[in-house]
This record gives sequence, structure tokens and C-alpha cells, in this order.
Amino acid sequence: MPTPETPGPTIYSVADAAGVSIATVSRVLQGSASVSARTREKVLAAVDRLDYMPRASARSLAAGQHEALGLVLPELHGPYFSELLMGFEEAAAGLDLSVVLALVEPDRPLDGARFTRLAAGVDGLAVLGGLIPDDVLRRATRQKPLLVVAGEGTAGFEALAAENTASAEQVTAHVLDAHGRTRPVFAGDPEVAPDVRLRFEGFTRALERRGLPVPAPLGGGLREADGVDAAERLLATGMPTDAVVCANDEIALALTARLTAAGLAVPGDLAVTGWDDVMAASYVRPGLTTVRQPVRDLGALAAHQLHERITGAAPHDPGVLETRVVLRGSCGCPEPAPPAP
Repeated sequence: MPTPETPGPTIYSVADAAGVSIATVSRVLQGSASVSARTREKVLAAVDRLDYMPRASARSLAAGQHEALGLVLPELHGPYFSELLMGFEEAAAGLDLSVVLALVEPDRPLDGARFTRLAAGVDGLAVLGGLIPDDVLRRATRQKPLLVVAGEGTAGFEALAAENTASAEQVTAHVLDAHGRTRPVFAGDPEVAPDVRLRFEGFTRALERRGLPVPAPLGGGLREADGVDAAERLLATGMPTDAVVCANDEIALALTARLTAAGLAVPGDLAVTGWDDVMAASYVRPGLTTVRQPVRDLGALAAHQLHERITGAAPHDPGVLETRVVLRGSCGCPEPAPPAP
């Protein structure tokens, strides 16, 4: 990070390197369409070469307060992302901050130029793990506080996450030991997100410690449609499994519904488990055995951690947030008492 003795690049440096005015640099960074493609390329090349990142915190400090936190997510579909966003926004509001949300669509990735413009308008950034290339993140973290949420600890980045591997091993072991299942499969793609990969590692560890073969994961994303697709693949191959450990509750609920519609019984023919403990998990029948993680707390903690770093407060390490296995009927356990109204 630049020091007082070695100041970092400025908008004047970028303008000089690109051979344009500072007004042109400003228009490029704001996404203005009034700049030609050739000039835009020259400016962005200079930004990358000089490692320049506009700093919203300069305006904030001049005003005596900071203004906005940025949150980068892949989507808002499903309960996980909405819970994370609600926790982040509630905490930010309590700190009298606004939130700038950026979504990374599959057909429109958040490249270096878009990320630079986002970072320029906020004082700190929280990014979901696996969304942004490390080199882009590394440039941003040199200039302002940045957290990787639900990711893995990577050199140079501060990560904030809930526990995944031990609870995944525990729920898999329960299905094997308490209910006599011997042919479980993992529904999800370990490459889709760092936390899913860690859950698959826990699943794998439980099987290997019992001398059982580890089948290839069923793959797919994290939406309900992916749960239906996973069920269709199992049906097409003659159901070579007696338990499905799912990467999240959306997959588990959709997979259970599709297999039940095909005439299979859960947990009679196969046990099913999920992850997250969304509201529906306790109301469906059979109730969904899952792993409860504090998603809203994770979002709130990310906002508070950024606030500490922006204001220069003494940082504290919250460690890894605890997760907990919740046993219900879908694995073969007796149904717990229904939730209070």
C-alpha cells in the first residue's frame, strides 16, 4: 500500500500516462458513453499499469464521516443471498452507512474496469468468495478495506466464513452410522464456490474414514432447478444410491419433491440432507435434516468488520462462525416438535 513517503498514483498520473485530460479519465471511470472505445482502452490500460484505484474515503474523511459499503454477490435468487444482504444492510444502517450492491451475472462478469468503478464509489468492499479474480481483488485491497465473505483464506485477503468441513463430515457420518446408509452421493459441484468445495471435503472425509468409496459428485449449481436435474440423473441411472448429501437446502428440497413424485420414499428409499436451514426446512414433511449456518450474522459481521477498518478501530478476529447439524425426518430421524407459530 502506498505510504506518505511513496504516494500512490493519482488521476493526474493516469491522465499523463494515457495522454488525455483528467476529465476524460473521470468520464471513463464513471462509465460514460461519451468516450471513444480507443480512448477508453488507453485510459483503462493506464489504470491497470499504474495500479490506480480512486478512493471514496478521501471525500469521506474530508466530510468527517464515511459514506458507503460495497457488497458484491452473484445474484439475489434464493434465501441464502437475501439473508446475507439483509444482515449486511441492517448492520450498515445501524452504523448510518449506505450500501452499494453489485451483482455479477454469468453473461456480464465484473471485470477490472467495472470493479474499479464500483470500488471508487465506496469506502470498503465485501465480496462473495470465488466471484472476482485474485489479481483484481489484490489491486483493490491495496487501496481500501476488502473482505472475502464465505471464501477461503487467501494470502493478502481477509476472509470471513462459517464452518463447513466438520459439519459436513458430521451430517454425512450420521446418515452412515445412525441410519445404515452405505452408498451416499454428494449433490452439488465443488467448483461452484469455495464453501461447497469444503462441504464436499467433509463428505469425502466421512466416507474415507469408513473405508467407503467416494463417488463423483452429481454436479450442478445451487438453485432448485439443479436439485431437479440431480434427481433426474439419479432416476436415469437406476438410483445407485441410498442417501444424498446436498450442497444446500434448495437442492435438497427440489430433489426430494422430484423423487417423491417419481414414487420414491424419503427417507424410506433414500435419506436426504441439506445445508443452510432455510425456513421451509422445518415445515416440509419429512422435515429436512440440514446444517444451520448463521447467514444473516455473517452479513452483519462483514459490515461491522469493514466499519472497523475504515474508521481505524482496533480490529478483532471473529474466527470461523459456528454451524450446527439439525436432525429431522428426511434422514430417518423422528420428526421434532413442530416450530412454534
